[in-house]
Parts: sequence; C-alpha cells; structure tokens
Amino acid sequence: MTIAGKRILIVEDEFIVAAMLGDILEDEGAVLLGPAGTLAEGLALAGGEALDAAVLDWNLGGEPGAPIARALRERGVPFVIATGYGVVQDEFSGVTVLSKPYQPGALVAELARLTGG
Repeated sequence: MTIAGKRILIVEDEFIVAAMLGDILEDEGAVLLGPAGTLAEGLALAGGEALDAAVLDWNLGGEPGAPIARALRERGVPFVIATGYGVVQDEFSGVTVLSKPYQPGALVAELARLTGG
C-alpha cells in the first residue's frame, strides 16, 4: 500500500508538527498541499483544491477543525483527524482519530487505506 502521488492536505497549526508530518508524507512520495494553519486557510484549501485525502488537526489555535471536516466530507475527500485530546464530535465517530505524537507507520497505512493506495 502506498500514498505515492496522492495529493494530501495538511491542516496543522503547529509549525514543527506540520513540518514533521510533511517530511513523513513526502518520504512516502505524497504531494503535499498546505500546511494550512488556521480555520480560514484550511477551509479555502479544502474547498478549492483537488485532494485525495487530508490530515486534519482538530484544534487550530482554539478554533475547531469540524467545519473543515464537514467541507471535506461534502466533497467526498477522506481524512484522518489528529488530536492531542482524543475526543471529537459524534458526527465524526466513524473517522479515524490519530493521537499526537504521530506514529508514522500508522498514519501512512491509514492514508493508503483511505486513498486506495
């Protein structure tokens, strides 16, 4: 299973975490979009770019990630939720939640599964 060539959006407000995530995905051959560090940036990219999947931080500097998740869901773009808190709204109970810090292998495997890689 692979994510090589897949267009993956990163929505993450912590620069160091976004950079680490980008390195993990680029090492696997993914094409990165973002990182978006705010709700507004995330909504703009989620609504206007061709995407295969997304990694969505659930807390963007105090703003919720749920509006971005809804935009992605409306477009049929699969995503994983990344959080240090472990709790998301019930409407997203079927979405994979990955705890920070990331386990690179688990993240890549889940993105490959979601994208049919």
